[in-house]
Amino acid sequence: MAVIRREEEEEWKPVTKLGRLVQSGEIKTIEEALKSRYPIKEYQIIETLMPDLSEEVLDINMVQRMTDSGRRIKFRVCVIVGNKDGYIGIGLGKDALVRNSITKAIRAAELNLRHIERGCGSWECNCNEEHSLPFAVSGKSGGVEITLKPAPRGLGLAAGDTPKKVLEFAGIKDIWTKTKGSTRTTFNLAMATFNALVKTSAIKR
Repeated sequence: MAVIRREEEEEWKPVTKLGRLVQSGEIKTIEEALKSRYPIKEYQIIETLMPDLSEEVLDINMVQRMTDSGRRIKFRVCVIVGNKDGYIGIGLGKDALVRNSITKAIRAAELNLRHIERGCGSWECNCNEEHSLPFAVSGKSGGVEITLKPAPRGLGLAAGDTPKKVLEFAGIKDIWTKTKGSTRTTFNLAMATFNALVKTSAIKR
């Protein structure tokens, strides 16, 4: 599902230390930003350092709520962002308008951007190139659990539609997957995949 492009916004005026360092040019790459001791609290930091970031809507749900003034309807949107080369983020946005929900979800995904460690951990391949994962990882979100296992070059993405999209945005080309639980919930399935991928950078080999 294609995403609605963002409109031009006002000139960015950083309010955090990291934001000022990025705008002044002292921090020039996303690697430097993620390794700095400052948290990323402004989505403009990501958009400045990664202007080629791709984005796509994974799911749109209508949420209804009864209040004293009547029924209120909001849209909950799940968006994925990534450069298809080791960086990926997922976010949720909720608003009465779909367009605003998408914008909020994009910004949440950008603030949730993480680096994914890639490699070739398959004993069938062992080519030492970054087409798969360096080792098997598992992730969980809600009632969904997914396991990602390194696969040999040429296999492709042996996964369902939602995990496949997440893996594509992370730059993974070959993988085995195994899922458990309520896989119909798009956000939980996408988030479980994301949580598994993040472990590749958290685990020290």
